Amino acid sequence: MATEILKVYGDRKSQPTRAILIFCKANGINFEEVEIKLFSGDAQTPEFQAINPLKKVPAISHGDFSLFESHAILTYLACWYQVSDHWYPTDLRKRAKIQCVLDWHHTTLRYGSTRYLINTVLAPVFGKSPNPEAAAEYEQKLVESFSTIETLWLKSDAKFLLGNDKPSVADLSLVCEIMQLHMISEEKRNRILGPYKKVQQWIENVKVAMDPHFDEVHQHLLDAIATFEQKP
Repeated sequence: MATEILKVYGDRKSQPTRAILIFCKANGINFEEVEIKLFSGDAQTPEFQAINPLKKVPAISHGDFSLFESHAILTYLACWYQVSDHWYPTDLRKRAKIQCVLDWHHTTLRYGSTRYLINTVLAPVFGKSPNPEAAAEYEQKLVESFSTIETLWLKSDAKFLLGNDKPSVADLSLVCEIMQLHMISEEKRNRILGPYKKVQQWIENVKVAMDPHFDEVHQHLLDAIATFEQKP
């Protein structure tokens, strides 16, 4: 088991890729990072399609085993490497609660975030014009997601989701998603996220818990955003 080489395929501009990289670094998991650039032909090669036939990042290969979908990867790694229990508890009911948040993430927070960005700052990347009406719809989805996190998932004064005092794979996955909103202006970001003080504190708690790996992995995204903003 220990001799199998773990390869993580992804692009640090991808929020789920960052979650996996930070998780591996925070837990001292030895891995090889293989860059598959977004919006390029990297994911179309036969070599990568053998890892992920859906031609998306992130994905992993671990010896002769391959896997895609970030939540599946995070939970697999947590179990395989037997990391600290707070990440993905062995207690079945606690684990189910974490899985509940992860499932919710894909249909709400991630749904709103990606579509909001696609209809605003990322529209030109896809050869489209920004769509203010669609953006307003998905902004509302984002607002609803932050409200749910604040009122449902962040219990009392606990530092992390579900009342936990240490982060889980769900905390990391969701916060990496929210960091993608740095692509929009600070004014817009404050309008969407500003009312949710508990959410903001939780984000900071995750950053601190993942220090120094959180900032190191996210620097690539922030550099890309800076370059993007400088374009005419």
